[in-house]
Parts: sequence; structure tokens; C-alpha cells
Amino acid sequence: MIRAGRLATVLVAGLAVGWPAPAAAVVPAAIDATQLPAPAPPGPAGRTEQREPCYRPPSGVTTAVDNPLGLDAVWPLSRGAGQTIAVIDTGVTRHRLLPHLIGGGDYVAHGDGTADCDGHGTIVAGIAAAAPAGGFSGVAPEAAILAIRQSSTKFGAVGGSTGIGDVTTLAKAVRTAADLGATVINISSPACLAAADAPDDRALGAALSYAVDERNVVVVAAAGNVGAGCAQQNTESAATAADWDNIRSVSSPCWYDDVVLCVGSVGPDGAASDFSLAGPWLDVAALGENLVSLHPDGEQLIDTIGRDATISGTNYAAPAVAGLAALVRSRFPQLSAREVMRHIEDTARTPSEGWNPFVGHGVIDALAAVSTGGVGPSAAPAVPVAMAAPMPGATDDAPRRIAFGGAAVCVALTILIAVLLSANWLRRRHPDTG
Repeated sequence: MIRAGRLATVLVAGLAVGWPAPAAAVVPAAIDATQLPAPAPPGPAGRTEQREPCYRPPSGVTTAVDNPLGLDAVWPLSRGAGQTIAVIDTGVTRHRLLPHLIGGGDYVAHGDGTADCDGHGTIVAGIAAAAPAGGFSGVAPEAAILAIRQSSTKFGAVGGSTGIGDVTTLAKAVRTAADLGATVINISSPACLAAADAPDDRALGAALSYAVDERNVVVVAAAGNVGAGCAQQNTESAATAADWDNIRSVSSPCWYDDVVLCVGSVGPDGAASDFSLAGPWLDVAALGENLVSLHPDGEQLIDTIGRDATISGTNYAAPAVAGLAALVRSRFPQLSAREVMRHIEDTARTPSEGWNPFVGHGVIDALAAVSTGGVGPSAAPAVPVAMAAPMPGATDDAPRRIAFGGAAVCVALTILIAVLLSANWLRRRHPDTG
């Protein structure tokens, strides 16, 4: 979470456009509280209809799953009790491993948010807070999930195009989640647009600010995936990838970086995933490749989303961080939302030369985050760790690991890991970023 003066406009969730050229300086839109959506019961803006069959994932994984989260040492300290994670997504199916699921509303059709025709929100919820089973678990298994269906590629407005979910509904959903008592909000519907083509999204900015500063909610969002119209930044060096004056793609809602904890993805080898969009708004990273989560049938687990398509993407790193935020809030209830976000950054496994635009402040460290006694503004930062893995190469090609997203909504599980990254590609952000 970048601190000073870097608020910016946010894009409609799920949009994809052609490869953008490098842009001139980005001029962020200031937060305007007058644009905050009025409180209202969730519901679609007009008549909608289902246009495509619901997603049917492959057969479930029924054997025990190795869990590399390392949470056995964390859970005696916190399991997320008393916290509510709002999953603003494609809905969340009622699942035997989501015993604390609450319907929060539906902007796609008339429901309570516990229908998931796309299959994405269920998997995201599992990453954050599924109950343990066969070696698998969500990060915060005692946290409640507040399901808000805000988008779908399977529905459309009557007389309109297929696909529902835009900046207006996202803004309304953020306000709804905050007003319903969420302590953490997860947004795993990142979007990319050419830096010069930002829409008028002041309502979303106002809703995010309202959630964090008036309702004391931690907001976590995925950084975005390269491909399907999302161009990687210029990655010749960390300096160019972090240059606000020359970014190629803006990420939604991450570039509202003052009020959003933005999450990138790393692989099991410790390198930033080549599909993970870099940028000056990156805050932390988590494992986002080859994951396991909940099958939308309500019973099983899955580890693929289709033929040759593993569960991979920044969409899945984000709910791991949302789960961690729930652990921290349960363990340290005196911390404000902003203090929780800063604490997660400060306890991450920081690259030896500081922040960089590929993993931000580093890969999250759950044990450090829940066991550090001196939390809050006076907390000592994590000791920098020497890094050894390379920065991803400069490329605009589609991602090596396929994320289920864009036209077919993403599904995934994210895990926390210890990571090593190269000191040769690191660059600390401005001194005021921490």
C-alpha cells in the first residue's frame, strides 16, 4: 500500500482491451467522497438472463493434498475467528468446507450471492477460508465468508451483450460489503486497460476509501495477469517497471494504491510469475501457481480448471493475503485497517534491496505477521532477506501458466511460501512508502 499521493482511477472488473502502447504520465483521479454510492439493497441494474451453461470443472481431487502453507505453527495463534471476508466475485457456492458462508447480495441476478455459475468465486473463497480437509485448508478457516455476486460471464442484460459486472456494480458491492460488517474485502477480478484510457471511476475510488477509512475494512486486490489484452510494463529494469510516467497498463483496482493492498504472484521457485503484472502499486506477493481449491459442486477439491489449464494467477494470490489479513485482525484486533495493511507489508520477506515492482515488499510471511508483538506504526520492519531468483523477462506474450479468467472466469487457490528473489533487479520505492 503506497502512502502518499498515488490515488488513481480504477477500471471495470473483467475488461480486456488490445495491447496498449507506453503511455504518458498517469494522472490519478482524486478521491471524491461525493461520488460514494448511496446505500441500497443489492440487485441487478435491470433485467438479466443466463446466456451460457454454467462452468463445469474437471473431476475433483479426492486424495489427500500436501499443504505447503506452513500454517500449523500459525493456527495456534490465530485461525481468523471473529473476522468476515467479503468475496466480491462471481458468487460463492455453498460448500461443505465453507461452514461459515453468508449470503451478502447479488448484482447479477436476484439472489443472495451464494450462486456461482462461473466457478471463480467459490475457488477464491476456498483459498481464503475453507475448513481443513485431507491436507487442504484455506488460510483463515474460522473466518466467515460474505458472498457478493458482482460479475459473471454467463449472464447478460436482456437485450444487451453477454457479461455483467462493471465499475458501477463494483463500487456498489464494495459499499455493501463494508456496510454489512466485512472486516476484509477480497477483489479477485483485476482488469487491465491502456494507461491513457482510464474511465471515470470516481464512485469506486470513493467506495474503497469509505471501506478503509470509515468502515475500517482491509481491501485486498489481485495485481492482474499479463495476456488477454494486458501488457506487461517495460521490465528492462525495476526502475522502468516502476515508472508511473511510462506504464503501459493500469491495474484495477490496484492503482488506488493508497487504500488497496495489491498482490502479485510468485511460483514455487521463488521468482515472480511471468503472468504477474508489475507496477508501482505492487505491495506484496504470494504463491499463485499450480494450486488446489474448492470444486464448485460443493463437495470436492480441484487442481485444474480445464485441459492443460492449472489453477494459476494473481487472482489466487490475493485471497491468500485476504486470509492473512483475517488472521492478523483476529490476533491483533486493536489494529486499524491501514495498520493491518502496513503490518503485512512490514512482515513480508523483503527483498534485500527493498521494495520492487514485481513482488512489492516481498512474499507474505504468515507466522511473522501473527507472531510479531510490536505491531502498528512502531513495529520494526522485517529483516531483508538475500534473494537469488531472477526477475521475469520483458515480454508481452501470453502467460506461461494459464489463469482461468477474461472470457472464462478465473479459479484458483493461493498459498503462502518463503521466497528468494534477485538482488540485481530490486529497487526501493520512494522513502515515504515504507
